[in-house]
Amino acid sequence: MTSSPAGPSRRQVLVAAAAAAAAPLVTAAPAAAAGKPRSWDLTLLGTSDTHGNVYNWDYYRDTEYDDSRGNDVGVAKLATLINQIRAERRGRATLVLDAGDTIQGTPLATYYAKQEPITVTGEKHPMARAMNIIDYDAVTLGNHEFNYGLPLLDKWIRQLGFPALAANAVNAATGKPAFQPYVIKKVSLGFAAPTLRVGILGLTNPGTTIWDRAHVEGRLRFDDMIATAARYVPIMRQRGADLILISAHGGDSGTSSYGPELPVENPTAMIAAQVPGIDAILFGHAHAEVPERFVTNPTTGEQVLLSEPSRWGQRLTRMDFTLTRERGRWKITKKGATLLNTNTVVEDPKVLAAVRKQHEKTVAYVNQVVARSTEELSAATSRYQDTPILDFINHVQTEAVTTALAGGEYADLPVLSIAAPFSRSAVFPAGDVLIRDVAGLYVYDNTLEAVVLRGAEVRAYLEYSAKFFRTHAVGTPVDPDTISDPAVPDYNYDVFSGLDYDIDISRPVGQRITRLVLPGTDTPVGDDARFVVAVNNYRRSGGGNFPGIVKTQVYNAQQEIRQLLIDWAQERGVIDPADFFRPNWRLVRAGVPVF
Repeated sequence: MTSSPAGPSRRQVLVAAAAAAAAPLVTAAPAAAAGKPRSWDLTLLGTSDTHGNVYNWDYYRDTEYDDSRGNDVGVAKLATLINQIRAERRGRATLVLDAGDTIQGTPLATYYAKQEPITVTGEKHPMARAMNIIDYDAVTLGNHEFNYGLPLLDKWIRQLGFPALAANAVNAATGKPAFQPYVIKKVSLGFAAPTLRVGILGLTNPGTTIWDRAHVEGRLRFDDMIATAARYVPIMRQRGADLILISAHGGDSGTSSYGPELPVENPTAMIAAQVPGIDAILFGHAHAEVPERFVTNPTTGEQVLLSEPSRWGQRLTRMDFTLTRERGRWKITKKGATLLNTNTVVEDPKVLAAVRKQHEKTVAYVNQVVARSTEELSAATSRYQDTPILDFINHVQTEAVTTALAGGEYADLPVLSIAAPFSRSAVFPAGDVLIRDVAGLYVYDNTLEAVVLRGAEVRAYLEYSAKFFRTHAVGTPVDPDTISDPAVPDYNYDVFSGLDYDIDISRPVGQRITRLVLPGTDTPVGDDARFVVAVNNYRRSGGGNFPGIVKTQVYNAQQEIRQLLIDWAQERGVIDPADFFRPNWRLVRAGVPVF
């Protein structure tokens, strides 16, 4: 399936329409001719990318969450801040929005999607319980809302006590909105204030077309976020919205992690600049801290206020608006934003109580022993050294695909495997290995797929991955802590099993795979040689924009990789590197190993 982004001419038409509809309503308020006009205020509180965090808890370490910056996480912390601000503003208007990615990201969220799915049990999802207590005004769907399929998403939406918005998610068959596009709320600003009508537009990420292709292909289309905003902002104005807020699941960088075949992944600043009539945008997806950013819309001359509240409930966006009433219309005379840190407050007891049983059940589950490891296995050096713990991933993936293809058309082809992505901090302790240890190695809900690649495509893939490293001239020191290029995220570095190869970090990007041979030999891999390659669905669908991997699958049993790792360990009872560790790659400079 391909999405249907609006072409440049269509976007220009839509933007022009938006300008025509919005212009009368967004002109700056004139100075009062005599005396100061009465003003009122509105506060918007925004969250985003909470990713299944309710408690301030690290399920992978079985302890309270902590990091080097002293951050806390969780909706229970957010609830306390929100309740404090609501209490301070009693009698004045306060809205609460979320910009998406709520039901995936922790073992708590996974448990109620996989082990005891709410679609089977009918139980209320823990994120629905927590968010209903806060009483949000609306939530935007993030791309991770689609990870577990449309039935579970539909169930979760029906459990919420507020609207779930996604204007650019369209029913592929009918062309109509698949979810509620927007809401216009009547807001009381206080005693004797005329009613303020606040339009809230939700925009989800078009990358879902790639990242969750198996769940949405043929069912949903994800349109350009900019063109969608240009379409709906005038409609909301025409239907009486005095103020337009957008809750968008897309960053503000203007870049994409995928190729140009889809609309821009992170277009928030572009929306502000290209679509007239928007007053403020709460955004997420990039997991960045953006306390306050203003983008001037050239059509109206107005400044659009933007803010992104980090991730996991670590921050809360607070936007404040001052409004006056002139000639029967509302005018914003001042606006600004800041971020509040959740490590300054305790967790809200009502949220904790609502989710306690589900939290405790999840903790018990992830602390089950799955196997015994003969030695400690760590991923700490896996960015630059071949390690047994990554070969564990590749071995399980290879075995699963080889078994499934036995006796079929592809049975005679060698099976390679790609480990990607993986946690750099994962450790299997010597002795008992728990479910949380395995889940801590592979923290994503990816499923296993396989495609056929030729030798030249394998080399191109490895070259793309090898751009992760800085160039280090022969004879210069190499520091493991700064070996990588900070412009390349570490989740875009993959390692192969099934072939032997060298990565020469003294050579320029694109010329680094200096040795690619059949395992245990000096026989070069031919460009036309054929291989089955085991890979996760995120990469196979185009995530990371790796070359050559977006092909028709020869294996796709919808098996979650994390569960395959857990099942393999449980069945054998022992994790012994002697059973799977086959060193096959190394970093070199002019053929000399770096480490």
